Amino acid sequence: MDTSDIASPPLFSFSTLSPASSSRDGLRQSEIDAFDAATFESDLAATTNPLASFRTLLKQSNGRFKELFEGGIPAHELVPAGARLMDALLQRVWLRYFEANASDLALVAVGGYGRGELHPGSDVDIMILLGDEALDDRRSGLESFLTFLWDIGLEVGHSVRTVEDCAREGAADITVATSLMEARLLIGSPELFERMRAVTGPDRIWPDGAFFETKRRERCERCHKYNETAFNLEPNIKDSPGGLRDLQMIGWVAKRHFGASTLQELVSHGFLSPSEYDELIECRNFLWQVRFALHVLTGRREDTLLFEHQRRIAQQFGYQDRDQNLGVEQFMQRYYRTVNALSRLNEMLLQLFEEAILLADDSDEPQPINRRFQVRHGYLEVVRPNVFLRYPFALLEIFLVLQQHPEIKGIRAATIRLIREHRPLIDDKFRNDVRPRSLFMEILRQPRGVTQQLRLMNAFGVLPAYLPEFGHIIGRMQYDLFHAYTVDQHILFVVRNLRRFFLPQFVPEMPHCSAIMERLPKPELLYIAGLYHDIAKGRGGDHSELGAQDVERFCRQHGLSSFDTRLVAWLVRHHLTLSMTAQKKDIHDPDVINEFARRMGDQMHLDYLYLLTVADIRATNPKLWNTWRASLLWQLYEATRRALRRGLDNPIDKEERIREVQAQTRQRLHAAKIDAKRIDRVWESFGDDYFLRHSVDEIAWHTRAILKKGHDPRPLVMARDDPGRGGTEVFIYTRDQDNLFALITSILDQLRLTILDARIITGHSGYTLDSFTVLEDSGALIRERARIKEIVTTLLHYLSQPNAAPLLPSRHISRIQRAFQMPTWVSFREDAANGRTVVELVSWDRPGLLCRVGQAFMECGVQLHNAKIATIGARVEDVFFVTDRENRILNDPKKYAALRTALVEQLDSGEE
Repeated sequence: MDTSDIASPPLFSFSTLSPASSSRDGLRQSEIDAFDAATFESDLAATTNPLASFRTLLKQSNGRFKELFEGGIPAHELVPAGARLMDALLQRVWLRYFEANASDLALVAVGGYGRGELHPGSDVDIMILLGDEALDDRRSGLESFLTFLWDIGLEVGHSVRTVEDCAREGAADITVATSLMEARLLIGSPELFERMRAVTGPDRIWPDGAFFETKRRERCERCHKYNETAFNLEPNIKDSPGGLRDLQMIGWVAKRHFGASTLQELVSHGFLSPSEYDELIECRNFLWQVRFALHVLTGRREDTLLFEHQRRIAQQFGYQDRDQNLGVEQFMQRYYRTVNALSRLNEMLLQLFEEAILLADDSDEPQPINRRFQVRHGYLEVVRPNVFLRYPFALLEIFLVLQQHPEIKGIRAATIRLIREHRPLIDDKFRNDVRPRSLFMEILRQPRGVTQQLRLMNAFGVLPAYLPEFGHIIGRMQYDLFHAYTVDQHILFVVRNLRRFFLPQFVPEMPHCSAIMERLPKPELLYIAGLYHDIAKGRGGDHSELGAQDVERFCRQHGLSSFDTRLVAWLVRHHLTLSMTAQKKDIHDPDVINEFARRMGDQMHLDYLYLLTVADIRATNPKLWNTWRASLLWQLYEATRRALRRGLDNPIDKEERIREVQAQTRQRLHAAKIDAKRIDRVWESFGDDYFLRHSVDEIAWHTRAILKKGHDPRPLVMARDDPGRGGTEVFIYTRDQDNLFALITSILDQLRLTILDARIITGHSGYTLDSFTVLEDSGALIRERARIKEIVTTLLHYLSQPNAAPLLPSRHISRIQRAFQMPTWVSFREDAANGRTVVELVSWDRPGLLCRVGQAFMECGVQLHNAKIATIGARVEDVFFVTDRENRILNDPKKYAALRTALVEQLDSGEE
């Protein structure tokens, strides 16, 4: 497990010492245990309140373990010490009710406690094993024993079984069988315990093959529960892929098949190399360290590494913030690399077990592929163990063979091990060899299996070895809710999304993208851009520029033409340009479109960049991509395409655009028998901005409704599903008032709606035309008529009330939102061409935010004209286009300072 580019924490040393080894400051095991049995027995004999003595022992021991841990004693010494202490305590409680040599019952540790592992908040799982006739005779003593344990503060998980019960229940439930397999006698009848072991052994219940297949299926179900990835933002360190459960599974299968009681015995059986054993123990020690810290921090059993815990544990472990990498990000990178390494070792060992357990008697003859590879049992393997040593380029060739032979199930475990062992051969000499370079490009150009083989190359460590720059971002995370995956996983998801645009079976998923991809002459250029677009994250500087330099070097080394090299470098350098333009600029402004079209230069660059942008956003966070964002990018793409077809030397201007929109809308309204004079009366108060920022369909819809409203003094409120904008459009036509934006946004917040876009037009007649694009809080489209009616009715109710004040937020700030609080940041720039001041606001997301922004605008006499709302995980990056009440740009440092102060006070004051 390579952690060379992660800052080493000064506090803890995760060595591979055995649990009985002394710690780094020379503390012996007996001093860690620190249980003076003689003194305790003496105190117990002298007291009339034994409950208090046991409670005190528990409390003092827990406090001592916490003190030792915080003083630097590693968890891999404290975890078994905790189990030893619990053994002593339970044995002494047992002796208060039963004789030590009783022949008809026994106290047995099971589960993790049976393995001799006990974290501060772990369950203490015990089984009381009874002789066939013992229950009636022992019932009173057993009830008193268990009551005493609860009274002293022990939360034990217990079962009471006979030997026959164990055999029957173990045969029926593999979870019970697994727990019994880890059973450890604490006190009582050894003969009874051995009888239980005999009747639950693999020759009686759950033979090797059935046990292995069921456990493997359990793992698949568990992985599915955690989205098939070890890289969840708030991972479960026990049950997530690569967590402690994977390590336990190796132990269970080894014990069932070999009778091995320790992982080290797998080395002598040839199933683990010494280096793999060391890696497993290093992974276990680190995860134990994290789990122990989590239990100490929360004061209970807690296996989910929540955001708020990640930062505190990183600090405790000594990780410190650096310029381009927070301490918590360094800690989580170490965590993700650890679970990734453990997950890969687990998969390799499970395949070895499969070959040993399920295929041991299968004498299938190998089928040759070429001089270096053959297929056995449907899996690819090398023909000789020295293949990679003699032909290093075969370390890449093996993945090309898999692509060219889709009938092959995978790579045999022994060959996977050889790949891992020969990774050091991938050095500068290897990278400069034309054969590996040609093979890598051939992999990218294959019609099938590109994503799958890149993932395999990453899993086996070949991809980060061949592309060292990729190795730096393995496991790198960004501490926010926007980036749901580590950088390496995100990059591979981007390539997967790009591949889907190319494959016919995925056309219904993104038909626009598939149609564009079909026109591209060289899809592999997109895959290269996808591999490199974020590869320089965490290095310092502009990752887009640094990545462009990296990919330019890659393209030259791999024989791409100068034109292709420039195109790929341009894509990496500008991979954020399209999304930033769509989300932060007014794309209804012809000047914005003309400027963007000039940056694209031609249709080909626009096509490539559009596909890369869509693939990038969809791979950043599953919740980020929605119909509104898809619509926004497509609007920009289409507007730019029209501008490019028109010609960069012949840009469209605002007056021409307004004339176009008005003519098309008039045509539609005339078809509905609405005469020109009535249309003119409505339009004369709208202003030019309205026609620039609304579609023909929207203007026709608004115009018809306003004409129908006539002289009705009540506000006009309408809502409809608008596929063209990717959400539900809420339109409000009412008399302007200072707090109107704050009021409307507070009502929409009460309705649990997410505001995606706001267009605020103040007409010449004192009326305002406000259009909001909204989705449900979950990001879902609003489909039901009853829900749309509820929105309209609620808005009309509050807007019809004289002097209505904005509503207080009804939703609470979530735990996750609190974990990502940040100071509000405000900047200003002038858009002189359009006579507006652009206010950019960055803050943390919480209910009622836009209402508070509206209140600040009202306090400072600022009038809002347009808003681009962008919620990126737990962070908002909103852009507001404003003027003063006389429709003039602010352009005054005093006004900037007053507005900044008002926004910060509204958003940051009083927040926890």
